[in-house]
Amino acid sequence: MSKLLSDLIEALRCLPGVGGKSAQRMAFHLLERERERGLKLAAVLEQAMTRIGHCSQCRNFSEQPLCALCSSDTRDRQVLCVVESPTDLAAIEQATGFRGQYFVLMGRLSPLDGLGPEELGLAQLTQRLGEGEVEELIIATNPTVEGEATAHYLAQLARAGGVRPTRLAHGVPLGGELEYVDRSTLAHAFGSRQLLD
Repeated sequence: MSKLLSDLIEALRCLPGVGGKSAQRMAFHLLERERERGLKLAAVLEQAMTRIGHCSQCRNFSEQPLCALCSSDTRDRQVLCVVESPTDLAAIEQATGFRGQYFVLMGRLSPLDGLGPEELGLAQLTQRLGEGEVEELIIATNPTVEGEATAHYLAQLARAGGVRPTRLAHGVPLGGELEYVDRSTLAHAFGSRQLLD
């Protein structure tokens, strides 16, 4: 196998879920049948890697200093939703009618991975909360150990800034049956039960 082909296969392995065999199949497919599309992929990938940065206000991916969501006049600036990643932001945008603004952590507190408050931009978030415009901070971190620790930290920041922290509900999925829900999810849902009106 040529060095260039080996380099292509190795480069494709940087993608999540792509091992050696998958990377080899992709490389061979591009070279055998999709050279034109492969060239387009390479050009777009190069542009994306050099031109896409982060929004100065919410830290989401953006080609401009301020992303489309932050620069929109139709978004509610009094409600700020904190998410771990741009993927989480996209999921909320697609599945809900949320019309507030976002702050993207680009991770969660994880000292073992070297992710502390500085890496998550929490000084920037604290400054934003202290400006007085935000009234509610929706904490939409994942229900993992690190996500819960991050949520607790964010709630403290919000309270210190005079902002009401709220947390996404967790529990039994809509349409789910109790016998099929895992134990920890069911225990959390049972412990977080709410009064019916």
